[in-house]
Formats: sequence, C-alpha cells, structure tokens
Amino acid sequence: MIKLVDIHKSFDSQAVLDGLSLEIPEGRITAVIGPSGEGKSVLLKHIIGLMKPDRGQVHVDGENITAMRRFEMNRVWEKFGMLFQNAALFDSMTVFENVAFPLEEKTRFSRAEIRDRVHNALENVGLRGIDKKYPDELSGGMKKRVGLARALLLNPRIILFDEPTTGLDPIICRAIHQLIRDTHERYGYTAVIVSHEIPEIFDISDLVAMLYRGRITEMGTPEEIRRSEHPVVRQFISGSLEGPIKFI
Repeated sequence: MIKLVDIHKSFDSQAVLDGLSLEIPEGRITAVIGPSGEGKSVLLKHIIGLMKPDRGQVHVDGENITAMRRFEMNRVWEKFGMLFQNAALFDSMTVFENVAFPLEEKTRFSRAEIRDRVHNALENVGLRGIDKKYPDELSGGMKKRVGLARALLLNPRIILFDEPTTGLDPIICRAIHQLIRDTHERYGYTAVIVSHEIPEIFDISDLVAMLYRGRITEMGTPEEIRRSEHPVVRQFISGSLEGPIKFI
C-alpha cells in the first residue's frame, strides 16, 4: 500500500531522514517506534504528501506521489484519514460540528444523512449523547475518540496515527489501543502508528519498524522485534540508559 524508497530529508543541513526505505502492507497495522527527535512525525508527513523529500520516492497505492502537484494530491488525500497527537479538534465547534466537518466540506449529503453518519461514527467509537459538547468539556481520551470518529467518517483506506495515546493514563491508553484494533477489524484500513508506548503497542500491531538515525534499523512482527539482537532495538524496548542511544 505504501512504499518509501531511499528518502532523504534535511533541515538546515541537519539530516532527519537519511536514506530511509520502508514498505507498509495493505490492511495491516504497522507501528513505527524510536527515540524522540528521530523524525517519526516527519516520516508521516512524507507518507501523506504534506512534505516532499529532498531525494527519494514515496509510492501510495502504486502511485509515485513525490512529483505530484497539489491538484493531483487532492485525489490521493481522499484515501487518507489522520488522528493527530492532540486530536486537532476545532475549539469553537461542537463535537457534532467537528465530526461533520469533512462531510460538509467534501460531500453533497443532506443534513439528515450527515446527522445519521455522524451519530453512527460516534457510536462506533463508544460515544453517544455528546453532540453539543465542546472540546474543552471533554477528557483527553474522549477527544481522541472524537478525532478517530472524524478520521473514519469518509471510510479512508489508510489512517495515520501520530502518537495517539500521548498524555493519557495507562487505562485510557489501553482503551484507545483497543479501539484502534476494534475499528481496524471493522473497517479493514491500512494503519501506520507512531508510538512510544512500549510494549503496549506490540499488542495491537502486525508489524513494528524501528526508526533510528534517519533509517529503519529493523522491521518485523512484534515477536521478532522482542527477540531482536540489534543493540539499538534491545536498548529502546528495554528502556536501558546503557547502549548506543544517547539521552540528553
């Protein structure tokens, strides 16, 4: 579904992605892990085409998107949904208005159809009766659920999750992970999750890729990553201060 080939990206002569190659299979959940500041969010922006590489190619569903112009990307973006780290809800809009926004912008559905679809999307993420609430009235976990409902609304083939459980307590973190797994089973989308939640992210992922120094150091099933002998992988998943990863 997604293929990145020899991606290079630098900012102010600082290489963030340095020859990164990665293949993400269709219909699976792929987690990207790695230390902070290693370019995981930059990687997501390349996948969705919000950022262009200095060198290399990004293929989405068989198409090279690196050379596409904005009007061509509009067609590609229809395949994507995204759950941002902070859920990215509009503070001035109610929950209903936030979730309905993509339908009102991109479809010609009637008000009744939009209402039914929004209510159904909210129920699918375990929320009911909060249509008139505003984001500042919601807990962190509820905001993530609303963001996921909005991301699912147009039935995208790919959903990108940028640190979906940041700032949540362990119980809510587990609930969000389970919700991702449940909605994935229901809708069958291809998922890419950037996460620091080790080892919890292993429980819902089909594949795990370790990003370090601008490249994918290792990729495999959660069990293969757990058994990895690579010193960087072993240090990161164990949380040890001793090893090649230096913490400042």
